[in-house]
Amino acid sequence: MSESTRHIGKPIPRIDGLDKATGALKYLSDLRFEGTLWGKVLRAAHPHAMIRGIDTSAAEAIEGVHAVLTHRDVKGLNRFGIAVPDQPALCEDRVRYVGDAVALVVADTEEIATRACAAIVVDFRVLPVVDDPLRALEPGAPAVHTDGNLMHRNEVSKGDIAEGFEQSDVILEHHFSTQMYAHAFLELDAGTGLLDPGSGVLTIWCAGQYPYRDQLQIARAVGWDPEKIHVIASPIGGAFGGKDEITIQIYLALMAIAVPGRPVKLALSREESMEAGTKRHPFELDVKLGAKRDGTFMALDFEMVSDTGAYASLGGPVMNLAIEGASGPYVFPHTRIGGRVAYTNNGFSGAFRGFGTTQSCFAQEQMIDMLALELGMDPIDLRLKNALHTGDLSAMDHRIWTAVGIEETLRVARDSRIWRERRERQARHRPPLFFGTGVACEMQATGLGKGIPDFAGAHCDLEPDGAVKLRIGGIEMGTGVNTAYCQMAAEILGLPMDRMRIVMGDTGETPDSGTTTASRSIYMMGNAATLAARDLARVMGEFVASHWGEGFTLRDGAFVRDGQSVSLIDIAARASEMGQRLRGEGHTVHPEADRDFGDGLPHIMYAYCTQIASVIVDGETGEVFVDEVLSIPDCGRVINPQGVEGQSEGGVVMGASYALLEEVLMEGGRFINANFTNYSLPTAVDCPRRIDTVMVEVPEPTHEWGSKGIGETVTVPICPAIVNAIFDAIGIRFFRIPVTPERVVEAIEANPDCRAARAMSSAMG
Repeated sequence: MSESTRHIGKPIPRIDGLDKATGALKYLSDLRFEGTLWGKVLRAAHPHAMIRGIDTSAAEAIEGVHAVLTHRDVKGLNRFGIAVPDQPALCEDRVRYVGDAVALVVADTEEIATRACAAIVVDFRVLPVVDDPLRALEPGAPAVHTDGNLMHRNEVSKGDIAEGFEQSDVILEHHFSTQMYAHAFLELDAGTGLLDPGSGVLTIWCAGQYPYRDQLQIARAVGWDPEKIHVIASPIGGAFGGKDEITIQIYLALMAIAVPGRPVKLALSREESMEAGTKRHPFELDVKLGAKRDGTFMALDFEMVSDTGAYASLGGPVMNLAIEGASGPYVFPHTRIGGRVAYTNNGFSGAFRGFGTTQSCFAQEQMIDMLALELGMDPIDLRLKNALHTGDLSAMDHRIWTAVGIEETLRVARDSRIWRERRERQARHRPPLFFGTGVACEMQATGLGKGIPDFAGAHCDLEPDGAVKLRIGGIEMGTGVNTAYCQMAAEILGLPMDRMRIVMGDTGETPDSGTTTASRSIYMMGNAATLAARDLARVMGEFVASHWGEGFTLRDGAFVRDGQSVSLIDIAARASEMGQRLRGEGHTVHPEADRDFGDGLPHIMYAYCTQIASVIVDGETGEVFVDEVLSIPDCGRVINPQGVEGQSEGGVVMGASYALLEEVLMEGGRFINANFTNYSLPTAVDCPRRIDTVMVEVPEPTHEWGSKGIGETVTVPICPAIVNAIFDAIGIRFFRIPVTPERVVEAIEANPDCRAARAMSSAMG
């Protein structure tokens, strides 16, 4: 689809690639200012306790300390939170997890600030800890918040669930569990705040996924007009949702206000970031699935409980998307899907790549494989038989009228070498090594959902040298969207990529483009960038007509007419002489579903993906090696194939680690492995031996180029695909992740009749 385009669909090198590869790019955490002071946060000493008093006098007396701040210094609303503002900036009377902030210190050096924090005396009265979400919802459980531990409850249904099971020939049900999981972004939470006494403007340099929302939350906390707060939030050294919520922005603001004219830097350690920051929600899931003997899905009953920790953050919306994604990209005539979100003292969880669908997909896609085995059907054929299409009613009972490419991805999977040769490859392995292949699919809601304002703006400015500067309020966090936006604008304007510039994530320089989450960037901000470029072409055309005459046409970056050419440099020079700025503006609003179930449900647009994984399981050590992965996302129209490949490969590695390796361990509300010395992350040797990506292009008609985001969907189905492959290899199904070597060995020893145990016993005999 890229033959007639100059940039769209082409593997354009990333515009920031060289600077990132050489280390020349300055992240916000790298910034240094003359005269910088250092900040430090005093965290809670207990996961749950009342605060009876805070004595800061000893800290204030230390030489080199400029300010010690407590909740009394928060002049505005001492609460923040994207969906529910229930988290105190600085705790007044109670702490609810070990990451809670109690006081701030500003000092000449980081060492002095650390010493001053240690000198603050907090009188705590320890309270009972609730560290299990199921127990938290029982009557009489210790209350994390005064109104109880049920943070959110939602349920959707379609048809008659009892009738659906009555009509089913086969009914399967099981319980599944997923773990707490850390974002593990490379760039830690760090930034600088500075209050300019002359202008009264407070500037915050700090990585965040929505600078305009950060600006608003800071303004509410300090009691200021948001226009007096300037937030610069891009570029970011990784986030995956972990920097969507406020991290340190409010602390920086409070500290900078306390020392006008002096920059204040705050940088969290890895352990502090792990303990204080958000995680992926742990889930408990109960699934009941009914089908006809021919494989037709009839009924799905799904109940989930998640642990949001001490504060709401996005616990409600995450559960909503888990509910929406629980049916997968399939047609079910009868459904009941519900979920509850519990408050506990286990840190707190929020946005994470996949946003709830990760958890429900893990359970659903295993259930489908279990059903395929029961029916004696090929797992891909079973999925194809029930695949969703444009015009179908979803499991939530709303009609999908946007593009649906799941059938196309499944057909590619069925015809692939990795699937066709799976039995031949399995037969070549001998104990203690076992080979297996698994498949899984996913549909990922994109955009913010029904009833939630979902908009994006972009500006295109003609620069004095004839280049074009694209201004977008979204941020760049390593995904390469800055390159894709420039490709879209350059395609409209006929410019080479080296004539495009971009500034992102700056409330003083860019329009509000919404949050960089929900796989919405390419769709929403890409549309806005395209419209801004078209508008700039119109503005320049009118300018040319008024100064050079009518009849000029924009072609290859210049306006031409009968052999006459007016370059963008000529236009920029004339506009500069006249004191005019030539700007194009683009604004777009996300389409919505025809029904409203509340709480942002449903969505109208989804990304789709099928992934196949082959694994080798060592029956003696329990190690699982992911040998090969085929990732098949439905991208709409591809803007940059290199970008899609990068997202796909990174998503596969992240999802594989979710399946096999990573888990945040807690005991009594305290973190056991809060740093990278004991939190297991995949290294190069843990990555799949081979990852191939096949891009399915089913154009999305509502996008200017037919594109949609795939940043999340490529990380979701790989986990159940791997677990399905493990079952194919050794004959044991795992209903809890991660599937660690210890759990594999224990399972084999506990199941003497499984394929692996029988084969190893036979080999030894």
